[in-house]
Amino acid sequence: MVKLIITQKRSVIGSKPNHRSTIRRLGLKRINDQVTHDDTPVIRGMVKTVIHLIEVEEKWWTNETIFEIYHFKK
Repeated sequence: MVKLIITQKRSVIGSKPNHRSTIRRLGLKRINDQVTHDDTPVIRGMVKTVIHLIEVEEKWWTNETIFEIYHFKK
């Protein structure tokens, strides 16, 4: 199963209201907060909206090990 590890890297001060709400709906509250989500089209769309404020790592999770697929950032 692929998981996305999302970290907020920039502040939402001065951002559009929809960007602020997207950051909150992802579960991020402040800079350097980190959340893990399943890789779904809904989450990918939210990530695309606020990619300039966050950093995303994509990891493959199994029962025993975690394989890092790749790390991407705008």
